[in-house]
Amino acid sequence: MNLSKIGVVIKREYLNRVKKKSFLITTFVVPILMAALTIIPILVLTHTKDKVKTIAVVDRSGIALPYLEDTSTLNFEDFSTMEAEEVKGMMADLGLDGVLSISALDTLQKSFSADLASPKPFGIEVPSTINSLLDDALEAYRIDSYGIEGLADILKEVKPDVKLNTYTIKEDGKEELSEAKVFSFLSMGLGLIIFLFITLFGGMVMSAVIEEKASRVVEVLVSSVKATELMFGKIIGIALVAFTQFILWIVLTMAIVGIAGKFIGQDMLSSLGDNPTEMVQGMNVGINPEQIADAAGEGDLALIVSTLRNLPWGKIILVFFLFFFFGYMLYASLYAAIGSSVENEGDTQQLQIPVTIPLMLAYFIAIFAFNAPESPVAFWGSMIPFTSPIVMLARLPFGVENWELILSLGLLIITFVACAYISAKIYKVGILMFGKKSTWKDLWKWLKQK
Repeated sequence: MNLSKIGVVIKREYLNRVKKKSFLITTFVVPILMAALTIIPILVLTHTKDKVKTIAVVDRSGIALPYLEDTSTLNFEDFSTMEAEEVKGMMADLGLDGVLSISALDTLQKSFSADLASPKPFGIEVPSTINSLLDDALEAYRIDSYGIEGLADILKEVKPDVKLNTYTIKEDGKEELSEAKVFSFLSMGLGLIIFLFITLFGGMVMSAVIEEKASRVVEVLVSSVKATELMFGKIIGIALVAFTQFILWIVLTMAIVGIAGKFIGQDMLSSLGDNPTEMVQGMNVGINPEQIADAAGEGDLALIVSTLRNLPWGKIILVFFLFFFFGYMLYASLYAAIGSSVENEGDTQQLQIPVTIPLMLAYFIAIFAFNAPESPVAFWGSMIPFTSPIVMLARLPFGVENWELILSLGLLIITFVACAYISAKIYKVGILMFGKKSTWKDLWKWLKQK
Protein backbone atom coordinates (compact mmCIF):
# COMPACT_ATOMS: atom_id res chain seq x y z
CA MET A 1 0.00 0.00 0.00
CA ASN A 2 1.09 3.54 -0.76
CA LEU A 3 1.10 5.52 2.49
CA SER A 4 1.13 8.88 0.69
CA LYS A 5 -2.05 7.97 -1.19
CA ILE A 6 -3.67 6.81 2.03
CA GLY A 7 -2.72 10.19 3.52
CA VAL A 8 -4.44 11.96 0.63
CA VAL A 9 -7.61 9.91 1.22
CA ILE A 10 -7.45 10.62 4.97
CA LYS A 11 -7.12 14.35 4.32
CA ARG A 12 -10.00 14.32 1.84
CA GLU A 13 -12.25 12.34 4.14
CA TYR A 14 -11.41 14.49 7.17
CA LEU A 15 -11.84 17.88 5.50
CA ASN A 16 -15.01 16.88 3.68
CA ARG A 17 -16.65 15.85 6.92
CA VAL A 18 -15.53 18.65 9.25
CA LYS A 19 -16.73 21.22 6.71
CA LYS A 20 -20.22 19.77 6.56
CA LYS A 21 -23.04 21.65 8.25
CA SER A 22 -24.11 18.44 10.01
CA PHE A 23 -20.68 18.19 11.67
CA LEU A 24 -20.80 21.80 12.85
CA ILE A 25 -24.37 21.47 14.10
CA THR A 26 -23.77 18.26 16.06
CA THR A 27 -20.48 19.58 17.43
CA PHE A 28 -22.22 22.54 19.05
CA VAL A 29 -25.67 21.08 19.74
CA VAL A 30 -24.52 17.89 21.51
CA PRO A 31 -22.52 19.75 24.22
CA ILE A 32 -25.56 21.92 24.90
CA LEU A 33 -27.72 18.80 25.30
CA MET A 34 -25.10 17.09 27.49
CA ALA A 35 -24.82 20.19 29.67
CA ALA A 36 -28.60 20.37 29.88
CA LEU A 37 -28.75 16.72 31.00
CA THR A 38 -26.29 17.62 33.75
CA ILE A 39 -27.89 20.85 34.95
CA ILE A 40 -31.63 20.31 34.39
CA PRO A 41 -32.06 17.41 36.88
CA ILE A 42 -30.78 19.50 39.79
CA LEU A 43 -32.80 22.49 38.63
CA VAL A 44 -35.87 20.25 38.64
CA LEU A 45 -35.02 19.04 42.15
CA THR A 46 -34.66 22.57 43.45
CA HIS A 47 -37.63 24.17 41.71
CA THR A 48 -40.35 21.53 41.87
CA LYS A 49 -41.26 21.74 45.54
CA ASP A 50 -44.89 20.84 46.09
CA LYS A 51 -47.28 23.40 47.53
CA VAL A 52 -48.11 23.10 51.22
CA LYS A 53 -50.76 20.45 51.86
CA THR A 54 -53.24 20.76 54.72
CA ILE A 55 -54.09 17.43 56.32
CA ALA A 56 -56.96 16.97 58.79
CA VAL A 57 -56.08 14.49 61.54
CA VAL A 58 -58.67 12.37 63.32
CA ASP A 59 -56.59 10.66 65.97
CA ARG A 60 -58.30 7.90 67.98
CA SER A 61 -55.02 6.44 69.25
CA GLY A 62 -54.24 9.36 71.52
CA ILE A 63 -50.49 9.06 70.87
CA ALA A 64 -49.91 10.01 67.23
CA LEU A 65 -51.00 13.65 67.02
CA PRO A 66 -48.12 15.12 69.09
CA TYR A 67 -45.66 13.68 66.58
CA LEU A 68 -47.44 15.08 63.53
CA GLU A 69 -45.50 18.31 63.43
CA ASP A 70 -45.80 20.68 60.47
CA THR A 71 -43.13 20.44 57.77
CA SER A 72 -42.21 22.64 54.83
CA THR A 73 -44.82 20.86 52.71
CA LEU A 74 -47.36 19.59 55.25
CA ASN A 75 -49.67 21.32 57.75
CA PHE A 76 -51.61 19.16 60.20
CA GLU A 77 -54.88 20.27 61.79
CA ASP A 78 -56.57 18.45 64.69
CA PHE A 79 -60.13 17.26 63.92
CA SER A 80 -60.17 14.46 66.49
CA THR A 81 -63.44 15.73 67.96
CA MET A 82 -65.20 14.85 64.69
CA GLU A 83 -65.78 11.65 62.78
CA ALA A 84 -63.54 10.99 59.80
CA GLU A 85 -66.47 10.62 57.39
CA GLU A 86 -67.87 13.94 58.57
CA VAL A 87 -64.56 15.69 57.93
CA LYS A 88 -64.30 14.11 54.46
CA GLY A 89 -67.64 15.63 53.53
CA MET A 90 -66.42 19.11 54.54
CA MET A 91 -62.99 19.00 52.85
CA ALA A 92 -63.80 21.45 50.07
CA ASP A 93 -65.37 24.00 52.45
CA LEU A 94 -62.47 23.76 54.92
CA GLY A 95 -59.75 23.90 52.23
CA LEU A 96 -58.33 20.51 53.19
CA ASP A 97 -56.16 18.39 50.92
CA GLY A 98 -56.57 15.14 52.81
CA VAL A 99 -57.92 13.40 55.91
CA LEU A 100 -55.69 11.21 58.05
CA SER A 101 -57.72 8.78 60.13
CA ILE A 102 -55.84 6.96 62.90
CA SER A 103 -57.49 3.98 64.60
CA ALA A 104 -57.74 3.38 68.33
CA LEU A 105 -54.60 1.96 69.93
CA ASP A 106 -54.36 -1.82 70.14
CA THR A 107 -52.68 -2.13 73.53
CA LEU A 108 -52.08 -5.86 73.06
CA GLN A 109 -50.21 -5.50 69.77
CA LYS A 110 -48.97 -2.02 70.70
CA SER A 111 -49.99 -0.76 67.32
CA PHE A 112 -52.60 1.17 65.33
CA SER A 113 -53.64 1.53 61.70
CA ALA A 114 -53.95 4.69 59.64
CA ASP A 115 -55.80 5.70 56.47
CA LEU A 116 -55.11 8.75 54.31
CA ALA A 117 -57.93 9.88 52.02
CA SER A 118 -57.77 12.69 49.47
CA PRO A 119 -59.67 13.91 46.39
CA LYS A 120 -56.49 13.63 44.31
CA PRO A 121 -53.68 11.11 44.71
CA PHE A 122 -50.63 12.44 46.56
CA GLY A 123 -47.08 12.12 45.31
CA ILE A 124 -44.62 9.79 47.01
CA GLU A 125 -43.33 12.39 49.47
CA VAL A 126 -46.57 13.05 51.40
CA PRO A 127 -47.45 9.43 52.36
CA SER A 128 -43.79 8.68 53.04
CA THR A 129 -43.43 11.65 55.41
CA ILE A 130 -46.65 10.86 57.28
CA ASN A 131 -45.68 7.19 57.55
CA SER A 132 -42.32 8.15 59.05
CA LEU A 133 -43.95 10.45 61.63
CA LEU A 134 -46.43 7.75 62.64
CA ASP A 135 -43.59 5.25 63.01
CA ASP A 136 -41.83 7.71 65.35
CA ALA A 137 -44.98 8.00 67.46
CA LEU A 138 -45.44 4.25 67.74
CA GLU A 139 -41.76 3.68 68.46
CA ALA A 140 -41.86 6.21 71.32
CA TYR A 141 -44.99 4.56 72.74
CA ARG A 142 -43.43 1.10 72.66
CA ILE A 143 -40.27 2.35 74.36
CA ASP A 144 -42.30 4.04 77.11
CA SER A 145 -44.39 0.90 77.60
CA TYR A 146 -41.37 -0.94 79.00
CA GLY A 147 -41.17 1.52 81.88
CA ILE A 148 -37.38 1.60 81.80
CA GLU A 149 -36.04 5.03 82.62
CA GLY A 150 -33.80 6.46 79.89
CA LEU A 151 -34.50 3.54 77.50
CA ALA A 152 -34.84 5.87 74.51
CA ASP A 153 -31.41 7.35 75.16
CA ILE A 154 -29.93 3.89 75.66
CA LEU A 155 -31.30 2.72 72.30
CA LYS A 156 -29.87 5.77 70.58
CA GLU A 157 -26.47 5.09 72.11
CA VAL A 158 -26.37 1.41 71.13
CA LYS A 159 -27.66 2.00 67.61
CA PRO A 160 -24.67 1.39 65.29
CA ASP A 161 -23.54 4.14 62.94
CA VAL A 162 -20.32 2.84 61.39
CA LYS A 163 -18.71 4.77 58.55
CA LEU A 164 -16.58 2.38 56.53
CA ASN A 165 -13.64 4.08 54.85
CA THR A 166 -12.06 2.19 51.96
CA TYR A 167 -8.41 2.48 50.93
CA THR A 168 -6.42 1.23 48.00
CA ILE A 169 -2.92 -0.06 48.76
CA LYS A 170 -0.49 1.01 46.05
CA GLU A 171 2.64 -0.86 44.96
CA ASP A 172 4.81 1.36 47.16
CA GLY A 173 2.70 0.41 50.18
CA LYS A 174 0.99 3.80 50.38
CA GLU A 175 -2.72 3.72 51.19
CA GLU A 176 -5.01 6.09 49.30
CA LEU A 177 -8.60 6.92 50.20
CA SER A 178 -11.06 5.56 47.64
CA GLU A 179 -14.80 5.31 47.12
CA ALA A 180 -16.33 2.37 45.22
CA LYS A 181 -19.28 4.43 43.94
CA VAL A 182 -16.90 6.79 42.14
CA PHE A 183 -15.23 3.82 40.44
CA SER A 184 -18.66 2.45 39.48
CA PHE A 185 -19.83 5.68 37.85
CA LEU A 186 -16.53 6.06 36.01
CA SER A 187 -16.67 2.42 34.93
CA MET A 188 -20.16 2.78 33.48
CA GLY A 189 -19.25 6.09 31.85
CA LEU A 190 -16.14 4.78 30.06
CA GLY A 191 -17.92 1.65 28.84
CA LEU A 192 -20.90 3.63 27.58
CA ILE A 193 -18.75 6.24 25.80
CA ILE A 194 -16.74 3.74 23.80
CA PHE A 195 -19.86 1.68 22.98
CA LEU A 196 -21.65 4.74 21.60
CA PHE A 197 -18.65 5.95 19.63
CA ILE A 198 -17.84 2.59 18.04
CA THR A 199 -21.45 2.11 16.94
CA LEU A 200 -21.85 5.76 15.86
CA PHE A 201 -18.65 6.21 13.86
CA GLY A 202 -18.45 2.60 12.70
CA GLY A 203 -21.91 3.08 11.22
CA MET A 204 -20.67 6.34 9.69
CA VAL A 205 -17.94 4.42 7.83
CA MET A 206 -20.51 2.00 6.45
CA SER A 207 -22.82 4.82 5.37
CA ALA A 208 -19.95 6.67 3.67
CA VAL A 209 -18.95 3.57 1.69
CA ILE A 210 -22.56 2.92 0.63
CA GLU A 211 -23.02 6.57 -0.38
CA GLU A 212 -19.91 6.60 -2.59
CA LYS A 213 -20.78 3.24 -4.09
CA ALA A 214 -24.37 4.26 -4.87
CA SER A 215 -23.26 7.53 -6.49
CA ARG A 216 -20.58 5.72 -8.51
CA VAL A 217 -17.96 8.13 -7.12
CA VAL A 218 -15.98 5.11 -6.01
CA GLU A 219 -15.33 4.14 -9.64
CA VAL A 220 -13.45 7.39 -10.13
CA LEU A 221 -11.58 7.03 -6.83
CA VAL A 222 -10.33 3.47 -7.44
CA SER A 223 -8.86 4.60 -10.75
CA SER A 224 -6.39 6.71 -8.74
CA VAL A 225 -5.88 4.65 -5.57
CA LYS A 226 -6.18 1.00 -4.67
CA ALA A 227 -9.42 -0.15 -3.06
CA THR A 228 -7.59 -1.15 0.13
CA GLU A 229 -5.89 2.25 0.32
CA LEU A 230 -9.28 3.89 -0.09
CA MET A 231 -10.77 1.74 2.68
CA PHE A 232 -8.03 2.42 5.22
CA GLY A 233 -7.90 6.10 4.32
CA LYS A 234 -11.65 6.38 4.85
CA ILE A 235 -11.53 4.51 8.18
CA ILE A 236 -8.64 6.58 9.57
CA GLY A 237 -10.11 9.84 8.25
CA ILE A 238 -13.41 9.23 10.00
CA ALA A 239 -11.48 8.17 13.14
CA LEU A 240 -9.78 11.57 13.17
CA VAL A 241 -13.17 13.21 12.75
CA ALA A 242 -14.40 11.18 15.72
CA PHE A 243 -11.47 12.26 17.90
CA THR A 244 -11.91 15.89 16.87
CA GLN A 245 -15.60 15.86 17.67
CA PHE A 246 -15.09 13.94 20.90
CA ILE A 247 -12.50 16.43 22.20
CA LEU A 248 -14.66 19.40 21.18
CA TRP A 249 -17.68 17.86 22.93
CA ILE A 250 -15.71 17.47 26.17
CA VAL A 251 -14.25 20.99 26.07
CA LEU A 252 -17.51 22.70 25.10
CA THR A 253 -19.61 20.71 27.60
CA MET A 254 -17.25 21.53 30.46
CA ALA A 255 -17.22 25.18 29.43
CA ILE A 256 -21.02 25.41 29.27
CA VAL A 257 -21.48 23.59 32.59
CA GLY A 258 -18.81 25.72 34.25
CA ILE A 259 -20.31 28.99 33.05
CA ALA A 260 -23.84 27.89 34.01
CA GLY A 261 -22.63 26.79 37.43
CA LYS A 262 -21.13 30.23 38.14
CA PHE A 263 -24.51 31.88 37.59
CA ILE A 264 -26.83 29.39 39.26
CA GLY A 265 -24.59 27.55 41.75
CA GLN A 266 -25.35 29.72 44.78
CA ASP A 267 -29.09 29.72 44.07
CA MET A 268 -29.04 25.94 43.86
CA LEU A 269 -27.23 25.59 47.17
CA SER A 270 -29.61 27.90 48.98
CA SER A 271 -32.60 25.85 47.85
CA LEU A 272 -31.19 22.36 48.32
CA GLY A 273 -32.21 22.16 51.95
CA ASP A 274 -30.32 20.63 54.84
CA ASN A 275 -28.04 18.34 52.88
CA PRO A 276 -26.87 19.91 49.61
CA THR A 277 -23.94 17.53 49.33
CA GLU A 278 -26.30 14.58 49.01
CA MET A 279 -28.34 16.37 46.34
CA VAL A 280 -25.38 17.61 44.31
CA GLN A 281 -23.35 14.44 44.70
CA GLY A 282 -22.73 12.83 41.33
CA MET A 283 -24.05 15.90 39.44
CA ASN A 284 -21.21 17.97 38.07
CA VAL A 285 -23.01 21.29 37.71
CA GLY A 286 -20.00 23.56 37.90
CA ILE A 287 -20.54 24.50 41.54
CA ASN A 288 -17.36 25.33 43.37
CA PRO A 289 -16.55 22.63 46.00
CA GLU A 290 -15.99 25.34 48.61
CA GLN A 291 -19.61 26.40 48.18
CA ILE A 292 -20.83 22.91 49.05
CA ALA A 293 -18.34 22.55 51.86
CA ASP A 294 -19.53 25.79 53.46
CA ALA A 295 -23.13 24.59 53.29
CA ALA A 296 -22.81 21.00 54.40
CA GLY A 297 -19.32 20.05 55.51
CA GLU A 298 -16.64 18.30 53.54
CA GLY A 299 -17.14 14.60 54.39
CA ASP A 300 -18.72 13.03 51.31
CA LEU A 301 -17.37 15.63 48.91
CA ALA A 302 -13.82 15.26 50.22
CA LEU A 303 -14.06 11.49 49.73
CA ILE A 304 -15.17 11.89 46.11
CA VAL A 305 -12.51 14.50 45.34
CA SER A 306 -9.81 12.41 47.01
CA THR A 307 -10.84 9.31 45.06
CA LEU A 308 -10.80 11.18 41.76
CA ARG A 309 -7.45 12.77 42.57
CA ASN A 310 -5.86 9.41 43.42
CA LEU A 311 -6.90 7.74 40.17
CA PRO A 312 -4.06 7.13 37.66
CA TRP A 313 -5.49 9.51 35.08
CA GLY A 314 -2.47 9.30 32.79
CA LYS A 315 -2.83 5.54 32.51
CA ILE A 316 -6.63 5.73 32.16
CA ILE A 317 -6.44 8.30 29.33
CA LEU A 318 -3.69 6.38 27.49
CA VAL A 319 -5.50 3.04 27.76
CA PHE A 320 -8.80 4.67 26.80
CA PHE A 321 -7.42 6.09 23.54
CA LEU A 322 -5.57 2.87 22.66
CA PHE A 323 -8.65 0.68 23.11
CA PHE A 324 -10.84 3.36 21.56
CA PHE A 325 -8.63 3.56 18.45
CA PHE A 326 -8.04 -0.13 17.84
CA GLY A 327 -11.59 -1.07 18.85
CA TYR A 328 -12.91 1.47 16.40
CA MET A 329 -10.49 0.30 13.68
CA LEU A 330 -11.58 -3.31 14.20
CA TYR A 331 -15.27 -2.63 13.89
CA ALA A 332 -14.87 0.10 11.26
CA SER A 333 -13.09 -2.34 8.95
CA LEU A 334 -15.98 -4.78 9.37
CA TYR A 335 -18.52 -2.03 8.75
CA ALA A 336 -16.57 -0.97 5.65
CA ALA A 337 -16.71 -4.53 4.30
CA ILE A 338 -20.47 -4.64 4.92
CA GLY A 339 -20.95 -1.27 3.22
CA SER A 340 -18.97 -2.35 0.18
CA SER A 341 -21.11 -5.44 -0.33
CA VAL A 342 -24.50 -3.67 -0.53
CA GLU A 343 -26.01 -0.82 -2.54
CA ASN A 344 -28.30 0.68 0.14
CA GLU A 345 -28.52 0.65 3.93
CA GLY A 346 -31.72 -1.39 3.85
CA ASP A 347 -29.70 -4.42 2.69
CA THR A 348 -27.24 -4.24 5.61
CA GLN A 349 -29.52 -5.62 8.33
CA GLN A 350 -28.67 -9.29 7.82
CA LEU A 351 -24.95 -8.66 7.43
CA GLN A 352 -24.76 -6.41 10.52
CA ILE A 353 -26.05 -9.02 12.98
CA PRO A 354 -22.66 -10.76 13.56
CA VAL A 355 -21.11 -7.32 14.18
CA THR A 356 -23.75 -5.85 16.49
CA ILE A 357 -24.18 -8.92 18.71
CA PRO A 358 -20.62 -8.78 20.18
CA LEU A 359 -21.05 -5.04 20.78
CA MET A 360 -24.34 -5.55 22.62
CA LEU A 361 -22.88 -8.47 24.59
CA ALA A 362 -19.87 -6.33 25.58
CA TYR A 363 -22.15 -3.54 26.72
CA PHE A 364 -24.20 -5.85 28.94
CA ILE A 365 -21.06 -7.35 30.48
CA ALA A 366 -19.72 -3.83 31.11
CA ILE A 367 -22.93 -2.82 32.90
CA PHE A 368 -22.33 -5.50 35.53
CA ALA A 369 -18.53 -5.39 35.49
CA PHE A 370 -18.39 -2.72 38.19
CA ASN A 371 -20.07 -5.12 40.65
CA ALA A 372 -17.52 -7.87 40.04
CA PRO A 373 -14.60 -6.53 37.96
CA GLU A 374 -12.50 -9.62 38.70
CA SER A 375 -15.20 -12.17 37.85
CA PRO A 376 -14.44 -14.72 35.10
CA VAL A 377 -17.08 -13.19 32.80
CA ALA A 378 -15.61 -9.70 33.17
CA PHE A 379 -12.04 -11.01 32.78
CA TRP A 380 -12.69 -12.98 29.60
CA GLY A 381 -14.92 -10.22 28.27
CA SER A 382 -11.92 -7.89 28.59
CA MET A 383 -9.68 -10.38 26.76
CA ILE A 384 -11.84 -11.39 23.79
CA PRO A 385 -11.01 -8.78 21.11
CA PHE A 386 -14.60 -8.21 19.99
CA THR A 387 -15.71 -7.26 23.52
CA SER A 388 -12.47 -6.06 25.13
CA PRO A 389 -12.61 -2.37 24.02
CA ILE A 390 -15.78 -1.88 26.08
CA VAL A 391 -15.33 -4.35 28.95
CA MET A 392 -11.68 -3.53 29.62
CA LEU A 393 -12.50 0.16 30.00
CA ALA A 394 -15.31 -0.74 32.40
CA ARG A 395 -12.79 -2.69 34.52
CA LEU A 396 -10.04 -0.08 34.26
CA PRO A 397 -11.05 2.23 37.18
CA PHE A 398 -10.89 -0.75 39.58
CA GLY A 399 -7.29 -1.45 38.68
CA VAL A 400 -6.12 -3.88 36.01
CA GLU A 401 -2.73 -5.58 35.99
CA ASN A 402 -0.35 -4.35 33.30
CA TRP A 403 0.05 -7.85 31.84
CA GLU A 404 -3.71 -8.04 31.37
CA LEU A 405 -3.75 -4.70 29.56
CA ILE A 406 -0.83 -5.70 27.31
CA LEU A 407 -2.31 -9.13 26.53
CA SER A 408 -5.76 -7.70 25.81
CA LEU A 409 -4.38 -4.91 23.64
CA GLY A 410 -2.10 -7.35 21.79
CA LEU A 411 -5.00 -9.68 21.02
CA LEU A 412 -7.08 -6.70 19.89
CA ILE A 413 -4.37 -5.47 17.50
CA ILE A 414 -3.78 -8.97 16.05
CA THR A 415 -7.53 -9.41 15.53
CA PHE A 416 -7.78 -5.98 13.94
CA VAL A 417 -5.00 -6.82 11.47
CA ALA A 418 -6.67 -10.14 10.58
CA CYS A 419 -10.12 -8.57 10.19
CA ALA A 420 -8.67 -5.66 8.22
CA TYR A 421 -7.04 -8.13 5.81
CA ILE A 422 -10.34 -10.02 5.41
CA SER A 423 -12.34 -6.81 5.06
CA ALA A 424 -9.89 -5.41 2.51
CA LYS A 425 -10.33 -8.48 0.28
CA ILE A 426 -14.12 -8.21 0.50
CA TYR A 427 -13.99 -4.44 0.01
CA LYS A 428 -11.75 -4.76 -3.06
CA VAL A 429 -14.33 -6.87 -4.89
CA GLY A 430 -17.57 -5.64 -3.34
CA ILE A 431 -16.99 -1.94 -3.95
CA LEU A 432 -17.32 -2.49 -7.71
CA MET A 433 -20.20 -4.99 -7.59
CA PHE A 434 -23.59 -3.62 -8.68
CA GLY A 435 -27.06 -4.94 -9.44
CA LYS A 436 -27.01 -7.94 -7.11
CA LYS A 437 -27.91 -8.30 -3.44
CA SER A 438 -24.91 -9.84 -1.70
CA THR A 439 -25.19 -12.88 0.57
CA TRP A 440 -22.79 -14.58 2.97
CA LYS A 441 -21.99 -17.02 0.19
CA ASP A 442 -20.90 -14.13 -2.05
CA LEU A 443 -18.68 -12.70 0.69
CA TRP A 444 -17.01 -16.09 1.08
CA LYS A 445 -16.32 -16.26 -2.65
CA TRP A 446 -14.81 -12.77 -2.66
CA LEU A 447 -12.67 -13.68 0.32
CA LYS A 448 -11.18 -16.67 -1.48
CA GLN A 449 -10.24 -14.67 -4.54
CA LYS A 450 -6.56 -13.83 -4.88
